[in-house]
Amino acid sequence: MKKKIRNILTLFMLTYVLCGNVDTVEAAQVQQPKLSGLTFDMDYYYNKYPDLQVQIGYDYNGLYNHYIEYGLREGRWGSGEFNCLTYKNNYIDLQVAFGNNYNAYCTHYEVYGKAEGRNAERNVMEENVNTGQIKGNVIGSYSTLYDPNVPRAINVTLAASRINGMVIQPGASFSFNQTILPRTAENGYVEAPVIVGKGYAQGFGGGICQVSSTLYAAMLSANLPATERHPHSLLVSYIPAGMDATISGNVKDLKFTNIFEEAIQIYASADNGVLTVTLYK
Repeated sequence: MKKKIRNILTLFMLTYVLCGNVDTVEAAQVQQPKLSGLTFDMDYYYNKYPDLQVQIGYDYNGLYNHYIEYGLREGRWGSGEFNCLTYKNNYIDLQVAFGNNYNAYCTHYEVYGKAEGRNAERNVMEENVNTGQIKGNVIGSYSTLYDPNVPRAINVTLAASRINGMVIQPGASFSFNQTILPRTAENGYVEAPVIVGKGYAQGFGGGICQVSSTLYAAMLSANLPATERHPHSLLVSYIPAGMDATISGNVKDLKFTNIFEEAIQIYASADNGVLTVTLYK
């Protein structure tokens, strides 16, 4: 498996070297190999997302470029059998190898993953939780409620999907801020109310603090201390006072170090207004 992953990385490095002397526009077009229908089906992508029908229309290049630049990291489906965020969250070995290189996950699935029977449709961890097949014991869990019909719900769901499935080895550290990526439109976040000082304003990523707070509450129930945690400047309605954890740019983060002898895995689910974070070891 490690040899296969090295081959994927070598493919990207070789492409980069070969393209090093062409101009910027041409390099952007040929640096990455075109995805096949396994991971990007233009008709599927067009029909599934009405906003893209209005924004881009029935145009292969426009839809393909949107998928590469935004859709992959937003968790949009590229085909009926492939969701990049699901594929990433399902497999810790791929997370270690590829990090946030979303194109590499697509290439791996096309070249190796499908043939190996890897799952890019369903959340393997969630299935294991629901069927009792997950290996390990629950050490902490907490649920909060959110309104699924407002824009902040997009940010709650996205942030939850990005911490879901993360494995923290004994002695290793976890950063919520780094894991969920910068709160920008390019990373899939939308504008929603955020706390600024003693008031509210519109900002990208409003709602992510409910995910960090729910994680912190699960940490408290697991007796897992935070190495960094900050309260909000105002009381929030979704969690009791003292159990919240605000995130602010690169200045305020929620961090912890795995103090246990076994690895910790995070399960996070946001569905129909219920956000749940559970810690296993």
